[in-house]
Amino acid sequence: MAPEAVWRQEGESLVRDYEFKDFAEAIAFVNRVAGAAEEANHHPDILIHGWNRVRLELTTHSAGKLTDNDRAMAERIDGLPLRSSP
Repeated sequence: MAPEAVWRQEGESLVRDYEFKDFAEAIAFVNRVAGAAEEANHHPDILIHGWNRVRLELTTHSAGKLTDNDRAMAERIDGLPLRSSP
């Protein structure tokens, strides 16, 4: 299964689901997201489930709603490679 093509809004969050070939690939992607989040100082909620699936959720907790920071972080994540280079 390929990742969902777009982020979707659920309540006051942006959500996107991904499915990878294995656990290691899922974790490698999560690590890339973590690095980008640290650089931006804007951190998504990350759920790793079903051994190869990742769900990312963005919301600005301090504002209690979606903000431009969430949309910018979603774009930043979209620019990350889904797979590690061989």
